[in-house]
Amino acid sequence: MEVYVDDMVIKSVKLEHHLMHLKEVFGQARRHGMRFNPEKCTFGVVGSKFLGFMLSERGIEANPDKCQAIIEMASPRNVKEVQRLAGRIASLSRFRPIMADKSRPFINLLKKSQKFAWNDECEAAFTQYKNMLTAPPVLTKPHPEKEMIIYLAVSNNAISSVLLQEIPEPAPVYFISRTLQGPESRYQLMEKVVFALVHTARRLRYYFQSHRMVVRTDCPMSKILRKPELACRLVAWAIELSQFDIHFESRRLLKAQVLVDLVNEFTTQPQASWDMWNLYVDGSSNQSGSEAGIILEGLNTVTIEQSIRFGFKASNNQAKYETLLAGLKLARDVGVKRVTCWSDSKIVAEQVNGTYQVKDSVMLQYYQEFKNIEAEFDEVCVRYTLRTMNEQADKLAKLASQRKPGQLQSVIHQEILKPSIAKKECMDIENMPHNWTTPIIQYLTNNSLPNNPDSAKKIRMHIAKYLLLGKDLYRRGISTPMLKCLNDNQANYVMREIHEGICGTHSGGRTMAAKILRAGYYWPILS
Repeated sequence: MEVYVDDMVIKSVKLEHHLMHLKEVFGQARRHGMRFNPEKCTFGVVGSKFLGFMLSERGIEANPDKCQAIIEMASPRNVKEVQRLAGRIASLSRFRPIMADKSRPFINLLKKSQKFAWNDECEAAFTQYKNMLTAPPVLTKPHPEKEMIIYLAVSNNAISSVLLQEIPEPAPVYFISRTLQGPESRYQLMEKVVFALVHTARRLRYYFQSHRMVVRTDCPMSKILRKPELACRLVAWAIELSQFDIHFESRRLLKAQVLVDLVNEFTTQPQASWDMWNLYVDGSSNQSGSEAGIILEGLNTVTIEQSIRFGFKASNNQAKYETLLAGLKLARDVGVKRVTCWSDSKIVAEQVNGTYQVKDSVMLQYYQEFKNIEAEFDEVCVRYTLRTMNEQADKLAKLASQRKPGQLQSVIHQEILKPSIAKKECMDIENMPHNWTTPIIQYLTNNSLPNNPDSAKKIRMHIAKYLLLGKDLYRRGISTPMLKCLNDNQANYVMREIHEGICGTHSGGRTMAAKILRAGYYWPILS
């Protein structure tokens, strides 16, 4: 049964079930003193009009009268007729994909800064929309126990999404499209993709609350929403989405050609450009010593420059390897997972790629060290580049040998005293006992969830509030700084220090809880 204000529709799969459903509804209405107008009631039909749409056993169809009104409509001659056309298109927007982009040529005529001029582009978009209305898609009836599949699309001026359900073949459930307003159009590409999902969740909240949602996209959204350096709005969106059961998957191949054409419209920038960083390295060895220059370029024009001076004697090839390893360590510390390394040493590039054989024992140790660091990334590509194409990194390498002690520069300066292949001391670290942070850390590291479905759902709903920095778990909020999550022993120590330690005031429970939060700590029962 579906109810919207004073309109109701009772749906049944079988006739005998329908009679039972009617009896139950009439019994509830009689019990509460409700009355129905017989002239506005229709019983026992296989299809009918409801809220301006046609409901049938096939699903939800567009009103034929509304479609025919647009098909028979002449090209607008003034702004008022464009407004009438925009209103009719809005009433059918749930039946067509990416309508905000497709109707943009003539919707722009409604702007006050635009002088009305119905040109060829507007006429082509209007004709294309008329042709689409000759066979609008039928939206399927959502199955309450099946998961929803979401595809997202973004452009410079609009965001769009489509909900599908596989019952058993994928079929569209709802189309959403929205024009970006003002500062929204200046969002970064990743922010637009997340905003498209947030807007879909706001529009279709009833679907998100009752279904398991699977977002299929090439954008690494799960990684984006867990980054510690998120902008304030991304943090707010991550917390807003955490209340729903949302999962992220890469796109799959579709068998039905109709759905292939549909999903192909929901394309965004290829994954290779989402989170791939560029690392430029240049190392050299001469009589005055060995030095290196590193440039790490990432998303949103982020650039990190580093000059390194080696405090030990190294051959030229050894300096090249040391520079490559230092650059990868810098990228690892920044949190990069996919990186392309550009080196002007053909020997090093070909050796790490497996083209050249590594014969020298020292170079073999460097090769093994490279493989160890490479395993910490999702993808590492090492490519050879000419020295003329790597001039900036070469300048940084020379800067390392020319820098005077105490000199302040905007470039990061570092001195490496020992080779990377030197023996490292190891210590046995006792494993931390199982506590409330353990399942959260396990989900953030390898996406493992508890066997209990209620516990798993609880973790998925609150996971957006947590992030890992190194091996430490932090909780974040919209108006509070990141709080370090403590286990029972750590929490007991912090409470004793704040309550009765140095400068302790033996304050009450609420005051002490506020002091603990201001100090930057958190655990679940802190209140």
